Amino acid sequence: MIVDGSEKSLKDFLDDLPPVDQVGVEARATMLATRSIKTTSKAWAIDMAISMVDLTTLEGADTPGKVKALCAKAVRPDPTDLTVPSVGAICVYNDMVKVARAELDLIGGKHIPVAAVSTAFPSGRASMEVKKQDTLDALNAGATEIDMVIDRGAFLAGKISQVFEEIKIIKELCGNKAHLKVIFETGELVTYDNVRKASFIAMLAGADFIKTSTGKVAPAATAPVVLVMLEAVRDYFALTGLKIGVKPAGGIRTTKDAIKQLVLVNETAGPDWLTPSLFRIGASALLNDLLMQRMKMRTGHYASANYVTMD
Repeated sequence: MIVDGSEKSLKDFLDDLPPVDQVGVEARATMLATRSIKTTSKAWAIDMAISMVDLTTLEGADTPGKVKALCAKAVRPDPTDLTVPSVGAICVYNDMVKVARAELDLIGGKHIPVAAVSTAFPSGRASMEVKKQDTLDALNAGATEIDMVIDRGAFLAGKISQVFEEIKIIKELCGNKAHLKVIFETGELVTYDNVRKASFIAMLAGADFIKTSTGKVAPAATAPVVLVMLEAVRDYFALTGLKIGVKPAGGIRTTKDAIKQLVLVNETAGPDWLTPSLFRIGASALLNDLLMQRMKMRTGHYASANYVTMD
């Protein structure tokens, strides 16, 4: 497999990929969604899902106080039950990275990474110099995970070497300091074939994770799209021996939604991907539902409305 980033080498590689069977992918995703999870497995799945959550706030109205409250929830999702695991990461805009990092370090969350959205999130439409500075600002503030967005306009116009090069440059900035997650905004890519092609471009350019969406565009993390991306990381591992993570984001709000994601992972990429180092869920409201369902399993009844903090 020789891909040097040139338009020709990328096109030759992508042309050799088999087309996605749309009917087959949608049928398999629907079938896997019907899988039932028994009590013991469900308890494990809820805790695993909690540990995979990238607890996220990406609003123009974000304040240091809101971010600090989110950090407290990330470290101790249920202060009354210390057996509940911490979340996978806190995800914020880069101007809130320093606030999040300082607060996590202060309250016992040194182990929780801070992820920052970057490269002119959510549109991805800015000069490369702006995208580089955006990333450097986040890294210098203490981010150890960068969630960059691709230029969907360039991708859809067929400028695949430009997309590859931008990912490669941001990966080089991250170096050993940060993991790079590459966001496709799958709702704008239109076809499953485009999702597969974007997945391979990102992985070839050095992505540590591939991510469905910004959470700002619908549809986002649909089951068939996540399935296509999981097949891509599985096939890439077979080609290279490198394990790349997957992060669905947008529209995953309930425990049932999260467990369906875990079934997709197990049945497509395999159990090795059932770890926060290879699978994350970008969400804000999801954690509350996971905590409510966890208490229901533990006590036999749902908590009151005051049990969980409102996001």
